[in-house]
Amino acid sequence: MSYDGDAPHALAAGQRPTGARPATNRPRPHRTATLRRRALRSAAFLSAGALAVPLLAGCGEDEKPPAPLAGQDIAPVARSLVADGSTLKWAVDALPETLNTFQADADAGTGRVAQAVLPSMFRLDANGRPVANPAYLESAEVIETEPRQVVLYKLNQQAVWSDGREIGAADFVAQWRALSGRNSAYWTARNAGYERIAKIERGDSDLQVRVTFSRPYADWKSLFSPLYPKDVMGTPDAFNDGARRKLKVTAGPFRVEKVDTANKDVVLTRNPRWWGRPAKLERIVLHAVPRDKRAAALADGSVDLAEVDAADAQRIGLAHRAGGTGTPLQGGGRTSVKKLRDWAFAHGLETGKDAGREQLGRAVGRYLEQQQALRDVEVRKSLEPAYTQLALNGAGGPLADERVRRAVARALDRVELARLVLTPLGLPAVPVGSHLALSGQAAYADNSGALGAQDAKEAQALLADAGWVRGGPLKEQHKTGKAAGSEHHGEDVSEGGEDGTYIVGEDDKGKHHGTTGDQREHTDPHLAREGRPGGAPGAYAPKGTAAPAAAPAGPLAKDGKPLALRFVLPSGPGSDTLNAVAERISVMLEQVGIRATITKVSDESYFRDHIAAGDYDLALYSWPATAFPATDARPVYAKPLPAADGSVNVEQNYTRVGTDQVDQLFDQAATTLDEDEARDLIKKADSRIWAAAGSIPLYQRPQLVGVRKNVVNAGAFGFRTPVYEDMGFLKKGAKISPAPGKDKG
Repeated sequence: MSYDGDAPHALAAGQRPTGARPATNRPRPHRTATLRRRALRSAAFLSAGALAVPLLAGCGEDEKPPAPLAGQDIAPVARSLVADGSTLKWAVDALPETLNTFQADADAGTGRVAQAVLPSMFRLDANGRPVANPAYLESAEVIETEPRQVVLYKLNQQAVWSDGREIGAADFVAQWRALSGRNSAYWTARNAGYERIAKIERGDSDLQVRVTFSRPYADWKSLFSPLYPKDVMGTPDAFNDGARRKLKVTAGPFRVEKVDTANKDVVLTRNPRWWGRPAKLERIVLHAVPRDKRAAALADGSVDLAEVDAADAQRIGLAHRAGGTGTPLQGGGRTSVKKLRDWAFAHGLETGKDAGREQLGRAVGRYLEQQQALRDVEVRKSLEPAYTQLALNGAGGPLADERVRRAVARALDRVELARLVLTPLGLPAVPVGSHLALSGQAAYADNSGALGAQDAKEAQALLADAGWVRGGPLKEQHKTGKAAGSEHHGEDVSEGGEDGTYIVGEDDKGKHHGTTGDQREHTDPHLAREGRPGGAPGAYAPKGTAAPAAAPAGPLAKDGKPLALRFVLPSGPGSDTLNAVAERISVMLEQVGIRATITKVSDESYFRDHIAAGDYDLALYSWPATAFPATDARPVYAKPLPAADGSVNVEQNYTRVGTDQVDQLFDQAATTLDEDEARDLIKKADSRIWAAAGSIPLYQRPQLVGVRKNVVNAGAFGFRTPVYEDMGFLKKGAKISPAPGKDKG
């Protein structure tokens, strides 16, 4: 999971109990909140933003999957047009803490390394569906279902580890034993699927691996991707510590040469034992660059490829269109300090309020030099395999009542919110209709009808049925700034500053002090209740409930408390998009009588101290799409249960809203080997998740990648797994055919 903002996903720093994005994803501090496959599988983590994650296996013969809303944008060319050699410098958020994707602190950088240097039995196609990877597999299929499910892997006879040993059953066995959950000495972050394996054995030859399951497992294609050598998985010490900074044995087109902590680089070089098509690049350097420094890094050549936020994408576009004209340093004469300062402020330059003419002039000059250099860079864009959602904390306060949550959902114009984020970027502005899949995936269906479209009158009727009325008396605590939302733990907030708390619509009333929630404990472990029988459960207020003809003049009240919710957001750089969405949502809620108080907190505490801790009423973060929702999404929507120590186990369900029916549908989908039936069960589960209104999907995350123009077969990958051996630089004299309708500005 990851929390959202301008930055292209996959969303926050790590999956801890965010914002993200593409096989392990955790919430990242880049301004959106999204999760990846590893985040989805780990009860200990969430994630923002993501490498592509595998999907539910294919469609039925008569059923075509919906098309992705946006395809890849990677400047595709034939391998014959790609130059041999050279180094591709690729920006990452941070140097990976570990190279073992199955550990808790693995991140998107970990996943990127694994994709380039390790076997994956399956990789994703343009629709996010898992397809057998011919570099490692001749075939993989279920060959028996009774008395137990048996999958037979037939391995590519050329596939070998970098030490010359054949990839085989011993590696499968070592990974199964490490991830089965039976040996607590292995510090694993996830074991979904591996705990269902009964035994692994050699087939009729060394190139065959038979995997027998103790109970049916629909998502078997999620396993052994990536596959580590037995050297890493064979002992707890090797698993826990041996693969954190080194991978001595690999089996991909590249190998790990070194992790350079001083220069913040992971250096990958061609694998001389690679049996497939040779990599065009001599090396790939993954270099850690903060999000707000990436435009400068692209300009000075320290990186060739970097995910960027919307502001930097716009800046790169301006470099092409403006060509450096219209600056305060042109035309001769002496430019005033005021004009320089105003121009610097308008272009986001950090010069300090006391900067003089010379300092301002140097800053403007550097900016213009960078703009000239950025003419060699273009933005490639698609939609990330992740979506941003509005999370509603159902553990206590007004949102513990499903009618209030549904009222919040019915107040939202999701089309407007999608347009707010995506239309300026030239991307399809279509609201996401599923919690469990995205358009292009076989399991996708728009199930939002289970809750209903925007309808202010219905929202007000639901609130009235829940006892929230206009004009009721307010107790004294309202005057001291206490709202009816979740408990506020007292983080520092400024008075109207960037990190402060304010109420939308009250900007003309002077400074605002932090608004805190009431002091009630979140004691209800059962969270959401099931809806009323008949139709979509609880999607509409009971017949005869009066709805006000117009929006309330002020917030509604009940039992002397106003209907006010704490909307918690991160405050760091790159949060502009997330903040714009939150402010628009707050205005929509105000129209039905719900007061949303926005509280900005530090990036470091956003997920750990607020989302995971349940200290919020409303929040924005992202989850990645997964090819295996029955496995990966279950902990995200599982009904919280009391633990033996008296606490509540929420797994990854940070909204604390769940039902027994949803859990049962996930369990059934995970055990059926009929793909059509599994998809139907997933769609039914999604409809019930919509009706419970614990989270409201809003829009698919934009994927914006700044790339040097001569870099080919790389950029905004969308769903498809990158093909690392085909990436490189265009040969001199060769031409890239522009994609239809592609605007390079």
